[in-house]
Amino acid sequence: MNIKDIAKLAGVSVSTVSKIVNQKDQSISHETRERVLKIVKEYNYAPYASSAGTPAKSWLLGVLLRSSTSLDATLDGIIQTAQKNGYSPLIFNNYDDKEQELKNITSLCKQNVDGVIWEPIDEESLSHLTHFEELAIPVLSTGENGGETSILFPYEKAAYHITQELIDQKHQKIACLLTPGRRTEAFLAGYKKCLFDNHMKLDPELIFFDFNENLNHKLNNRQITGVISSHYHKALEFYQLLHALSYKIPEDLSLISLKSERTEPLSLTELSEISTYTIRTADFGSYLCRQLINTIEKKTLESPTYFQDFSLDNRTTVSLPFNLNIPKIVVIGSINIDTYLTVPKLPDSGKTVSITGSSIYPGGKGVNQSIGAAKLGHRVSLIGKIGSDLDSDYVYNTLNQYGVETLGIKRSNHTNTGKAYIFVETSGLSTISILPGANGIFTPEDIEEKKELFENTGYCLIQTEIPLDTVAKACSMAHMYGAKTILKPSAYGNIPKDVLSEIDILIPNEDELNELCPEYATLEEKTNYLLTCGVDTIIVTLGEKGCYVKTPEWDEYIAAVDFPAIDSTGASDAFISALSSYLLYGYSLREAVRIATYAAGFCISRDGVVSSLIDKHELEAHIKQKETHLIKE
Repeated sequence: MNIKDIAKLAGVSVSTVSKIVNQKDQSISHETRERVLKIVKEYNYAPYASSAGTPAKSWLLGVLLRSSTSLDATLDGIIQTAQKNGYSPLIFNNYDDKEQELKNITSLCKQNVDGVIWEPIDEESLSHLTHFEELAIPVLSTGENGGETSILFPYEKAAYHITQELIDQKHQKIACLLTPGRRTEAFLAGYKKCLFDNHMKLDPELIFFDFNENLNHKLNNRQITGVISSHYHKALEFYQLLHALSYKIPEDLSLISLKSERTEPLSLTELSEISTYTIRTADFGSYLCRQLINTIEKKTLESPTYFQDFSLDNRTTVSLPFNLNIPKIVVIGSINIDTYLTVPKLPDSGKTVSITGSSIYPGGKGVNQSIGAAKLGHRVSLIGKIGSDLDSDYVYNTLNQYGVETLGIKRSNHTNTGKAYIFVETSGLSTISILPGANGIFTPEDIEEKKELFENTGYCLIQTEIPLDTVAKACSMAHMYGAKTILKPSAYGNIPKDVLSEIDILIPNEDELNELCPEYATLEEKTNYLLTCGVDTIIVTLGEKGCYVKTPEWDEYIAAVDFPAIDSTGASDAFISALSSYLLYGYSLREAVRIATYAAGFCISRDGVVSSLIDKHELEAHIKQKETHLIKE
């Protein structure tokens, strides 16, 4: 194919073709120019020589990649668009090697390419632009190291909108899962910007590159409700990890990821697909190539910024946070600072014992039960009273660490936070002495002030280490909002019938039961009496013998689980936290009681209370080893 053949096909003179291919076509009409160029491209015509020192067009485009995976489907878009417009692309790969990058640049210059799409390795690479500038070869840069005029795929915008999707679903604890690569920095920037725009504090501990112990800790303690991922395969790995840990998606955790359009979804037996934003990188490559060709052919450029709309491909793994999907638990009770004193034998009257160890923790049945329920996966609000001392800050910090809502806690001026002194002997037995402090002035009016916290409550956990009229108010308020009440009668020998009638589940130990019903002899007689008082269910905890459950339709002794006894102090709090949690998850009373015995057993095998309260994942994993039928899939 020579110039005469091109002129004949185009219906113009040879001189017209010559002017057009040598870019001296100012006097030629736009229509004629486009017709000639179309034929030139289609037939791959290359002139033999240049005119007046002006290089002839080579119809070659250089593509200079940073690494083999750096442009994914973008390269497909470049190649297709180049060939469609009559250009042949020359693809070079630097493999992140700066020496190789310079060799590739000089090679492109020798090939006399008409233009180059370049993704520089780093900012220093831009010094090599002079090689192209000397030959008047136009360059279009892309990537984060391409300088001020670099054209970027809108990964920042994609991450912003993914994060906003979860915020719109009421998520507040959103983690960012990253894979190192060219999109990482922009993706992280979009995540941070969205949090800032929504007045949410950035927590650096919620940014992850690996599946590490910190991530597991955050998951187990329900400190993450949603995750965004920069890469689809990372999200799939994360999903498989969650499934292995018995988490349910999206019930326990929402997950959204970016996904390239050429990525094949993997088959998951539990899930058809992960919720994603598809990034159209082939379209981006086509845009880059069109911009370069328009520059070469002196046509009007498109928008200097590549634009893509983003929307969820599906909502399979997106839901409200777990704590908004089911009713919450409200705990009303004592807030103390517990001082543990380890002794070889509990002290008797008139005798002195040596203390072999001591430790201090936030405690009280209100604190213990609220943290216990929070660790088992529920949204928990604690209502109580503390003093204005330094101990109160310790309490707040601990509750916040475990995700317990503290809006219901009222600080009382000129009063100290309650204190408990707990003697624990080597057998695990313990005795407790309490200095009520602010707990003693916890009033029914304090309950009334916080009544909005009872909305969407499934169970209300109450203990009698606070004034009895406050207990009565808490019971009536819970029922007003449709919640069921669970009471631990831990400090009062007698509870009036009008209060008992407001209790759905009563959980005394044997000593507390004897104080409630001193006129009856047997366990069965005592629990029958409590049923006549209006209590729906009585669960008597029997220590190492397990517990006895009594309802109008059913009674049964349920054996304890065999755990070594180290400290029995918080066993009842662990039991009640687990019982209410699994009743709220929809388990039957018998199933929930059995699960609660495991939680109590685990607690007594550790020192302290808060540190011994088991989380949902560990509890269910332990039970599955023993009783595979008990935990629902």
